[in-house]
Formats: sequence, structure tokens, C-alpha cells
Amino acid sequence: MKVVVQRCSSAEVTVDGESVGRIGHGLMLLVGLTHEDSEADIRWMADKIAGLRIFEDEAGKMNLSVREAGGDILSVSQFTLYGDARKGRRPNFMAAARPEQAEPMYESFNNTLREAGLRVETGRFGAMMNVALVNDGPVTLILDSKE
Repeated sequence: MKVVVQRCSSAEVTVDGESVGRIGHGLMLLVGLTHEDSEADIRWMADKIAGLRIFEDEAGKMNLSVREAGGDILSVSQFTLYGDARKGRRPNFMAAARPEQAEPMYESFNNTLREAGLRVETGRFGAMMNVALVNDGPVTLILDSKE
């Protein structure tokens, strides 16, 4: 499981011109799943993100988690995180989980974040989405449950 984590001051996902997910201050997540991922990967990733201290405290140091900072999460499925572009010019997506496997795992990940007390908005799985965000910092991290 790979997740690109971006601290943001706002983020929104639209599908066919309709807003389907929107947050203010918080984290924008691009979520990629592979066929080897398990519930253990999902739990590990959700726990890591919920506790990740990348928000500034009153002293200006990154000491607060998204929950402590009062932020929300916008989670967007992103199979292209498993694109392999080492050969040729067209990426190979064979490592990405098939939709019938990925969608329930993606939903489980989002529900695990909600169970941790976070407000989670989402994009629409499998849809062509437009994503807009104002990156705060910028602070961007790439997390991989296998590393």
C-alpha cells in the first residue's frame, strides 16, 4: 500500500463538475493498493497517518497529528501509484490491485481512519476525477506499508 500524504489548507475532488469531496485544513491522501496488500497493511497505514506529526504546534514545530490540529482528510484512490515506467514509454499497472479487490480495501482504509476519530471525505472510486489542493508548506510525504 502506498499513500502520498500532502498537508493542505484546502482540497476538493470533482467528478463531472460536481464536488464529491471537500476539506479545509488537513491531509490530502492519494491512496494506491497492490494485490499483495492485506488488512494488516491497511491498519498500519491508517494508524501511521492518524498519528503522523506534521502539523505545527504553537512554537512552529511539526509536533501535531491531523487529529490534534483539528484537520480533516480527503482520501482519493490512485492506482497509478503502482505504475511501472522503467521500460518503454507507457506505464505498466500490473502491480496495482484489480478494482474488485482494491475498492473494498480502499473503503476499509477510509473506515479505519474514521474509527480513529477523523472526518474523512473521499473521491469516487474508479471515476475520472479532478483534484484541486492548496498544499500547505508544502509538506508532502510518500508512505509505503512494505518499506
